[in-house]
Amino acid sequence: MVCATTLQRKMLLLPVWASMLLGLLMGFVPVVGMEPTEGAKSDFDHAPNTEPLPSSSGTNCSQLTLKLEFSSKVVEHEYIIAFTGYFSAKARSLYISSALRNSGDRTLEWHIVPRQNPASDFPSDFELVHIRQASPSSLLTLEDHPYIKRVTPQRKVFRMLKYIPSPETAAPCNATRQSWQSSRPFRRTSLSLGSGFWHATGRHSSRRLLRAIPRHVAQILQADVLWQMGHTGSGVKVAVFDTGLSEKHPHFKNVKERTNWTNEKTLDDGLGHGTFVAGVIASMRECQGFAPDSELHIFRVFTNNQVSYTSWFLDAFNYAILKKIDVLNLSIGGPDFMDHPFVDKVWELTANRVIMVSAIGNDGPLYGTLNNPADQMDVIGVGGIDFEDNIARFSSRGMTTWELPGGYGRVKPDIVTYGSGVRGSGLKEGCRSLSGTSVASPVVAGAVTLLVSTVLNRELVNPASMKQALIASARRLPGVNMFEQGHGKLDLIRAYQILNSYKPQASLSPSYIDLTECPYMWPYCSQPIYYGGMPTIVNVTILNGMGVTGRIVDKPIWQPYLPQNGDHIDVAVSYSPVLWPWAGYLAVSISVAKKAASWEGVAQGHVMVTVVSPAENDSEAGGELTSTVKLPIKVKIVPTPPRSKRVLWDQYHNLRYPPGYFPRDNLRMKNDPLDWNGDHIHTNFRDMYQHLRSMGYFVEVLGAPITCFDASQYGTLLMVDSEEEYFPEEITKLRRDIDNGLSLIIFSDWYNTSVMRKVKFYDENTRQWWMPDTGGANVPALNDLISVWGMAFSDGLYEGDFTLADHDMYYASGCSIARFPEDGIVIAKNLKDQGLEVLKQETAVVEGVPILGLYQTPSDGGGRIALYGDSNCIDDSHRQKDCFWMLDALLQYTSYSMTPPSLSHSHSRVAPPTGTERPLPQRLEGNHLYRYSKVLEPHLGDPKPRPLPACPHLSWAKPQPLNETAPSPFRSRQSSFFLRFLVRIFECLYVVLGLTMAALSANFPDVSGRLAQFVEQAHIYRGLFLDAACPGFEVDFRTDRPVAGSCKFQLVSSQIFGLNWALNSRRERTATPGVISS
Repeated sequence: MVCATTLQRKMLLLPVWASMLLGLLMGFVPVVGMEPTEGAKSDFDHAPNTEPLPSSSGTNCSQLTLKLEFSSKVVEHEYIIAFTGYFSAKARSLYISSALRNSGDRTLEWHIVPRQNPASDFPSDFELVHIRQASPSSLLTLEDHPYIKRVTPQRKVFRMLKYIPSPETAAPCNATRQSWQSSRPFRRTSLSLGSGFWHATGRHSSRRLLRAIPRHVAQILQADVLWQMGHTGSGVKVAVFDTGLSEKHPHFKNVKERTNWTNEKTLDDGLGHGTFVAGVIASMRECQGFAPDSELHIFRVFTNNQVSYTSWFLDAFNYAILKKIDVLNLSIGGPDFMDHPFVDKVWELTANRVIMVSAIGNDGPLYGTLNNPADQMDVIGVGGIDFEDNIARFSSRGMTTWELPGGYGRVKPDIVTYGSGVRGSGLKEGCRSLSGTSVASPVVAGAVTLLVSTVLNRELVNPASMKQALIASARRLPGVNMFEQGHGKLDLIRAYQILNSYKPQASLSPSYIDLTECPYMWPYCSQPIYYGGMPTIVNVTILNGMGVTGRIVDKPIWQPYLPQNGDHIDVAVSYSPVLWPWAGYLAVSISVAKKAASWEGVAQGHVMVTVVSPAENDSEAGGELTSTVKLPIKVKIVPTPPRSKRVLWDQYHNLRYPPGYFPRDNLRMKNDPLDWNGDHIHTNFRDMYQHLRSMGYFVEVLGAPITCFDASQYGTLLMVDSEEEYFPEEITKLRRDIDNGLSLIIFSDWYNTSVMRKVKFYDENTRQWWMPDTGGANVPALNDLISVWGMAFSDGLYEGDFTLADHDMYYASGCSIARFPEDGIVIAKNLKDQGLEVLKQETAVVEGVPILGLYQTPSDGGGRIALYGDSNCIDDSHRQKDCFWMLDALLQYTSYSMTPPSLSHSHSRVAPPTGTERPLPQRLEGNHLYRYSKVLEPHLGDPKPRPLPACPHLSWAKPQPLNETAPSPFRSRQSSFFLRFLVRIFECLYVVLGLTMAALSANFPDVSGRLAQFVEQAHIYRGLFLDAACPGFEVDFRTDRPVAGSCKFQLVSSQIFGLNWALNSRRERTATPGVISS
């Protein structure tokens, strides 16, 4: 009877299916209740459960939060000597002996430190040497040897993990969740141990309650689609650089090799993080990984005490190259992109076709916090999102800061994926949940490993082609800018489609420049361009999938579209002379032509770039592969704003770590001692920039000396937290500019030589105690700049809360005003003497500390000057209470000569200080600022200014105008009838087979399971033919749906993804822990 009833129900469905099939073929009838759009999944499919999956064992039950403390130091007397090539141990020893003999120091004691690891039997490009009491001259003699490239100190890294009771509501037993808190280390550290804080919006929470079994991240990203097609990572070598892995862990079936690079005599994981990362990539049961059949190569590079050395990583990297590793997941990161041995070795790895995936960092939501090596062009940098597709709060943001101050940062991360509450393998068995960008990193590494296994011709897979596939297929997240999400969220299936039809080519990241597209193109879209403004610089990355090396042929060509006013803009392009490894840069400078000084509108054009690479497998000698790419440009132009509305930000005189020791502006931040965020309006001064734009100001960036801008165009020059010295010519020009109407606002910071000596640390390059080369700001240099007006800052160091003009304020490690003109306005407050606290651990309150000064210069038509002793209130890094209201008031004063009554009539106004109470601060004796300065150079032990450099000169490209309309980004009605017909066929197959499978799943699970494979393959082929029928991107990235009227919009007659909830529900009902079968 039951069978008869079931059969009757199925018979009743046949007319429905038949009518639906006819409607689909004719293109008329959409599925009822579904929008006719592609790519928007049902809420059932799009709202994964974030609760942990119960462990199969009761031994993995804990409710703990893991807190990280980090420190770093050098190993005394040990040096890493890098060679120009790979040499045997005997040859390396001979070269070192020869170099040290030439030093003339006969008392020098040295020996080569033995390295007992799997790489010791092979030639190497470095040696670890113990040199007792090495003098600078002996180190220089080493570097003079023709086969020695560089000498750097050996580094020792500590990661201290402390388990503390979790303050959150306890999760069910056997459902361990841990969060990792970042301390923003100033050296390379594990990003697996980053912040676990993320904010859920609560969307779809009621629907998540319907899930009986939570899905794993591999299934959420539809890895099971590729598993059912027979792809499980087989034949792909993936390396995990972490804390090791137990030999007999039940989750892994293909651990090819475990190697130990530490000084501990074990291969096992004593902490669990390496096991977790390996599980996300290749676990075969319970918390399933992406590529269970891949070859796992475990590199144990951290001890159970969380200690590692640079030499361990260099040896392990060399061994990875020797073993021909395909994919490498790296769970460390730090701000030092000038750590040459490490960075050079990463380049060498990728040049040897190793696809490196690395976490972008856990220092969000602050901008300018990208970690190395994820910020390198040849590495896939991964950011984190939660399961509701929100950017994780902890995920670091761009831009890169390598290029500052003269240029502009690149777009990073490359992509984002799930990094909050992700499940992976427990230490011995079972599963656990962790959060952090290094949780997102193995998600991408596992997906990359799986994708490599789907490609028949492995020669096509390289670091560039894989990154091209990932970023071209990524799903754009709405409402999120490119410095947060990169190219978007990882889409495994789309990446598979692109990779399996891939042909070697060059591509660009970003692939277009649209200064009108907000918020994705922030900050470019936040301010239109105009005649007379500083050129807008967009730093584009060139990815070269044709070969590890390449070059740009001739010069890029600028082609403006005349119907779209392209002749209203000028374009200059600079680029990498050589693309290596796999990538290079294309810096595009955009400016407005003089004829558009009073014009408003949109201008468009494109830049054409041709890249060539040697053909690796070409039978003919000298064969080359060629690829031409087009970079569309679209800008919004407005008439030149009035001078009073234009603010110029001085970037040229801001210095940051690396390379030098530039301390934080707030001395309370002991766990974040270095100033490494770039001090740019689009990094740690982002909120200030956004505020100024909302107030109607136009903010531009000066990346050259003060002598290189036309002061008559600007109302105010804004100097914040300046660490650089000034050329004498700059001081002279600024005085002349202010006499002619330019105004100046300076936000200073602390400078005290006694405190600077107190915050010293052991120098890793000179092997000496290293004092900061400046304080929070270079106050002596600022005093030189403003002395002509009788102004100066002091070396006092103050801190405290106060109220100014009914606003709560906090002074964080600021200085005071030591001298000011008698007819100026000075505001003073009672503050704590922080210098006394730092030096003597004593507390004292100082009354009447001058902190703010306003002055109108006496010359006819002269500008105005405003000084404030602390920048932390406008700096996002450690700001506690903002003072944007005060910046508004100061700009009203400098731009419009409107003295704020709240300041001029303040009860805190005092008589200007005369500077006679104490001497002005002097430069720290013996400082090494000249090593990193663009202004100073060494001169007989007494640094002096360099010759003033020439102002940057842009060579504007000669336009080759096109008298044609700019092509639409959406190509419509250009696909063949045959391809459209195939799309319809596979769409119908997907719908019909999917409904049949759902109807049979309850009573005929075996038949339903076999149908599932055909359903998924129909889905894949339908997508492939759809992309072939409608080439190019035809999706509105704001909604992730086909654009109305586009080719894909016409073809997508049903929202077939709406069936995914049924397919996924069937998988969850039938899923059982066990080995994944292909």
